[in-house]
Amino acid sequence: MAKKQKIRSFAKRLARWTGIAQFIVMALVSWLIYDTTKDAIVIEETDVYRSYLRQANEQVSGMLSEVSCGAVNHVYEIEDHLDQPDKMTLIMNRIVAQNPLIRSCGVSFIDGYYPKKGQWFCPYAYRDDDGQIKERIVGDASHDYLKAEWFTEALEADSCYWSKPFFEGGDTLRPQVSYMVPIHDKQGRTVAILGADMSLNWFNGKKIQGMNHKGQRFNFYVETDNDTSDDVESVLWEDRKWRLFMLNFIIDGDGTYIAHPDSDHVLRKNYFELAKATPDTIDDHIGRLMVAGEKGCYGEDDDMLPSSLDFFDMEGFSACLFYEPVPNTNWSIGMAVPNLAVNLMGIAFGAALLLMIFLSLVVVWFVGKYVIKRAVKPLNQLADSANEVAKGNFNAPLPQLKHYDEIHLLRDSFEEMQHSLTHYIDELKDTTASKAAIENELKVAHDIQMSMLPKTFPPYPERDDIDIYGSLTPAKDVGGDLFDFFIRKEKLFFCIGDVSGKGVPASLVMAVTRSLFRNISAHVAEPDEIVRTLNNAMAEGNDTNMFVTLFVGVLDLATGLLEYCNAGHNYAMLIGNLVSTLPCDPNLPIGVMPDMTFTKQQLTIEPGTTIFLYTDGLNEAEDPNHVLFGVQRIIHIAETMVKEDKNDPTTIINQMIEGVHRFVDDAEQSDDMTILAIKYGKRR
Repeated sequence: MAKKQKIRSFAKRLARWTGIAQFIVMALVSWLIYDTTKDAIVIEETDVYRSYLRQANEQVSGMLSEVSCGAVNHVYEIEDHLDQPDKMTLIMNRIVAQNPLIRSCGVSFIDGYYPKKGQWFCPYAYRDDDGQIKERIVGDASHDYLKAEWFTEALEADSCYWSKPFFEGGDTLRPQVSYMVPIHDKQGRTVAILGADMSLNWFNGKKIQGMNHKGQRFNFYVETDNDTSDDVESVLWEDRKWRLFMLNFIIDGDGTYIAHPDSDHVLRKNYFELAKATPDTIDDHIGRLMVAGEKGCYGEDDDMLPSSLDFFDMEGFSACLFYEPVPNTNWSIGMAVPNLAVNLMGIAFGAALLLMIFLSLVVVWFVGKYVIKRAVKPLNQLADSANEVAKGNFNAPLPQLKHYDEIHLLRDSFEEMQHSLTHYIDELKDTTASKAAIENELKVAHDIQMSMLPKTFPPYPERDDIDIYGSLTPAKDVGGDLFDFFIRKEKLFFCIGDVSGKGVPASLVMAVTRSLFRNISAHVAEPDEIVRTLNNAMAEGNDTNMFVTLFVGVLDLATGLLEYCNAGHNYAMLIGNLVSTLPCDPNLPIGVMPDMTFTKQQLTIEPGTTIFLYTDGLNEAEDPNHVLFGVQRIIHIAETMVKEDKNDPTTIINQMIEGVHRFVDDAEQSDDMTILAIKYGKRR
C-alpha cells in the first residue's frame, strides 16, 4: 500500500511566500523609486515647458501676423492709386501710424515706372527714436535699390514672404526683418515691392516671457525699441540668475540668431558655429532638425518616455531642448531646459514614498498572516468532499459554512457542479448516440453520392480512341462537386460541375444536376441546349438561391470535333505537345435565372490530346499561410508531364493530387476537389 503523502499547510506556505514577496517588493521599490519619481516629475515639467514654448511661439506668430496683415491690408489702396504717385507717401505714413510693430514702411517701384519721378522712386515712412513718424523719398545713384538683392529677389518671387533679417543703417544698428508684398498694376504686372520693416527687438523684449523654478514669469530678453543701453544691461544682469532654469532663442533657416538673451548673438552669431565648439554632436543634430522645420524635444521616443531625453552642453549648462517652427517663416524657436530643473525633488519624494511603503508592508505582514490562517481552515473540509466527488460520488455531502465569502461560493460551485455533472452525463449519453447515428447516416450518404459517379477506370477498356480518369475528394463527408460521362452514337458526352456551398445541401443539388445531365443528354446532342435545359430546370423553384458552375462537352470520337459550353466554370486545359487553356465564353452559372441563353463553342483536337477539367478546389487549395495553389502550378505540373511524355489521364491526375498534398502540407481542406481528364486517342 502506497505511503500517504504528508500534507503541508497551505496557510503557512502562503504566509511564507507573502513575506518573501513583501521583501522583494521592498527591494524593487527601493531600487526603482528614484527613477519612477523622476519620470513622473519630468512628464509634468516637460508639459509645462512645451506649454510656455507654445505661448512664446504664439506671441511671435501674433506679432508677425499683425505686421503682415498691416501691410497686406493696404495693397488694394496702393494698387488703386498707382496713377497718383504723390499719394504713396501718405499711404506709407498711415501704415506706420496704424501699426505700432511696424518701424518703417516703403514701396519701391521698378526702374522708371514714373518717368517724371526719375529712375528711382520709393516713398518711405519711418518712426524715429522719439516715436515721431517721418517721411522721405528713397532711391538715388548712391542708394540704388533697383540692384539690391532684396529687391530683385522680391520681384522674382512675386509673392508675400518674410525677408532675411538685417541691420538697419545709421548710428544704432537695430536688427530688423521685412515683410515683402508685390504690387501689381491693372495688367497684372509687378510694378513695385511694399516692404514693412519690423524690429527684432520686439522678439527680444517683454512680449516673450519665460518661467522660473517657482512658477513665476520673467522676461528672457527685455530690450525694446525704446530701451536705453543702460536699462538693458541692468535688467539683463538681473535675469541672468534664471538662466539656470530656462533659455529661449529663435534662429532662422541658416542658424543665425534672431532672438537671444544675449543681444550680441542677434544677427551676429550662428547656432551651428557655437554648436561646433561643444564636445558633443547632439546640439549640431538639433540645429539641423530646427532649420528643417521639425517640432519636438530631442531624444523623446515614440512612447514619450522622459527617461529618453538627451541632455547636452547648451552655452555652459547641461540642458534638453524643446523646439518648434514659427508659422509662415523659416524660423524656429527653441527653449533650453537644464537637467537640474527637470529632476528637482525626485530623491526627496522617493525617500518619503519608500518609508510609507515599508510601514505598509509591516502592517500587511502581520494582518495577512492572521487572516490567511483563519480563511483557509474550511478548505480542508471542502477538500475531503471534493475527493468524494472526484471518485464519482456526485451526491457526496458538502460542508456547511458560516460565512458567505469566496470559500462559501466555492462550496456552492461544487454543489452546482454535482448537479451539472449528473445532468451532463445523461445528456452526453443521448448526444453520443445521436452523433453516432448522424455519422452513420452521413457515411451512407457519402457512399450513395460516390456510387452516383463513375468509379470504374478505365471505363472503356475495349476502345483505343478514348481514355478517361476522374477523382472527387469532398471537403466534408458529402460534397457538391460532380463529374459524369457516357458514350452515345460514337460521341462522348461529359460534364464537370461545382455546386455553391458544401455539405448535405450541396450534395442534394449535385445529385439532381447529375441526374438531369444524364436525362437531358440522352436526347439532346448540343451542349448549349443541354446547359440551357439544365438551367431552366434548376432555376425553377430555386428558393435557396444555389447555383452550379458547369462545363459540358460533346466529343465526336470519329472526327475529334469537340463542342462545349462553359457555364461559369474554370477554364478547361488541353494537354498535348503543349499545354494551353481552352477558350471559353463568359456564361453565367446555371440556376441563377431561367430562360438564359448559353453559347456553344467548338474545336477539333488532335489525337493524343488530353482534355483536363477541374473544380476550384484544386486551384484554390491553400497552404498553412493561406497561399493559393493557383493555376500556374497546375500548368507547371502539366508541362512537366508533357516533357516526360506522361500525359495519360491517370498519371496527370495522380501527379496533380500529389502536388496539391505537398503544397497544402497539413492545412485543412477547405473545398471539394474534383479532377477529370479525357485523352483522345487515334481516330477509327
